[in-house]
Amino acid sequence: MIHLLLALAVQHPDTTRPELWAPHRVYDSHRKEYSDFEALATDAAKADVVFLGEQHDDAGTHRMELALLQSIARRRTNVVLALEMFERDVQPILNQYLAGSISEEIFLKGSRPWPAYVTDYRPLIEFAKGHGWKVVAGNVPRTLVGMSGVAGKGLDAIMQRSDSTRWWAAAEFNCPKDDYFKRFGVSMGEHPMGSGPPPSAAELSSITEKFYQAQCAKDETMAESIAHVRSDATRPLVIHYNGSFHSDFGQGTAERTKRRLPKDKIVIISAVPVTSFDSVDAKGMRKQGDWLLFTLKPSAR
Repeated sequence: MIHLLLALAVQHPDTTRPELWAPHRVYDSHRKEYSDFEALATDAAKADVVFLGEQHDDAGTHRMELALLQSIARRRTNVVLALEMFERDVQPILNQYLAGSISEEIFLKGSRPWPAYVTDYRPLIEFAKGHGWKVVAGNVPRTLVGMSGVAGKGLDAIMQRSDSTRWWAAAEFNCPKDDYFKRFGVSMGEHPMGSGPPPSAAELSSITEKFYQAQCAKDETMAESIAHVRSDATRPLVIHYNGSFHSDFGQGTAERTKRRLPKDKIVIISAVPVTSFDSVDAKGMRKQGDWLLFTLKPSAR
């Protein structure tokens, strides 16, 4: 019976039935104490922009992402869902699907959904569609930031474009060598560089610089996409789902959004999959986000 409930919850979580939520704990970083999901949702609903940073492969987080949309829908009607997982050039076909003018099959063929779309992100899209919410494909196309683009050639790969594809990326970029850059460098060092001899220090520095510029291109483009939505006269609440690296510590996309929207209230939720709730040092992690949303990894359930 438990397995059946969990299977149903992946497709149709219901925040009025806690047994269908993913196992989780919520920590309020400002109060420095554990709280509950409804308190988190209430705070999020009062914001202008909400970032929820996920670990892409955590099923529990994806279930709670839908639970957040459900909770906010009970509190606000003027909401826009924005996603790292779709890129700017597919916005027209996404709009057509939301309007009901094309089938889901046509939408998926033309929108380059992530591999786990059906289980991880389809529930979010369908919920937004059912409520008439706009969904923003906010990311820069991977063709512009991959090895044939910024990651291989630097920001000039975008800045020197003169055709319409230039506007699939942000109009301006800022890539300071700040704490975000330091954190990015550490993350790069934790990933293997492939087969063959290791790169020299100079080569590694060059590789890191260009990959960081690609990261900045994503952050700037997603932030610009959010700011564009917030410029609407209705001033909707924007809920942005992205990998946690893009918003943890108020850095990345979150920092670039704040630069564009200095007067907006921004709430950052960091989803953290853990093997045990008992061993979590939530207080020590509080700078990671305004709210910490801990979920149990599958092996720990």
